[in-house]
Amino acid sequence: MTASATLLEIRGAAKSFGGVQALDGVDLHLGTGEVLGVIGPNGSGKTTLFNLLTGVVRASGGTARLAGANLLDLKPWEISALGVARTFQNIRLALGQSVLQNVLVGAYRQNRTSWWQVLLAPHTVAVRETQAVEKAMEALRFVAPALAAAPDRIVGELPYADRRRIELARAVVGNPRILLIDEPAAGMNPHETAEIADDILRIAARGMSILVIEHKMKFIATVAPRIAVLNFGRKIAEGSYEQIRTDPHVLASYLGRKGDHLAASGDR
Repeated sequence: MTASATLLEIRGAAKSFGGVQALDGVDLHLGTGEVLGVIGPNGSGKTTLFNLLTGVVRASGGTARLAGANLLDLKPWEISALGVARTFQNIRLALGQSVLQNVLVGAYRQNRTSWWQVLLAPHTVAVRETQAVEKAMEALRFVAPALAAAPDRIVGELPYADRRRIELARAVVGNPRILLIDEPAAGMNPHETAEIADDILRIAARGMSILVIEHKMKFIATVAPRIAVLNFGRKIAEGSYEQIRTDPHVLASYLGRKGDHLAASGDR
């Protein structure tokens, strides 16, 4: 396979919370149209990395270059405008609103309407609203066709796996350059896990660059040709699934003594 051009270049990413070094000089790169998996035990710095890349927390050091800009110096809305979207480990949806209303939140990121436009150009605002609905429905039909058939359903009445799909649709509606997905298969049974893996592969097939965190090894091996392993805030290994499952640093620091632990953990 021909290596893709680097889209995101992370160098020396660091974050300390008081005396705790959550990230300690992490280097990563993400190619155009690539899916990169990030794994590691709880507390290894995975979600902290996502929080730095989206401006939720400020970095203590390092750079993350995208389109000539250092994401670690930018505000969340500036990072979003550059084409970075994410999902969360704990689903963040408005449970009392409809499927469509939740996905529209992602569409509104590109629909900047000022108060004076509402007053003085209502027709323009109405056109933009129609376009936003069309984009949201297109994202739903792509990620979750069954949900697109019933966009008025209340999210709080839907099963957990469908809520994950709604969050994915909300993230991709703006066609971001980079999609950060935090533990998409958490809490799912093996059948649901396989389905969400198919959803992510379908998104990746459109050429979207994806960084995905997950604990389920069978899942991460399915969606990510390349995997980075974090432990205590540092990257300890990087490579294919077969490479990292036999890496001595991974075996000692993350997987335990038996090399088959990685494969055995796939259905957890």
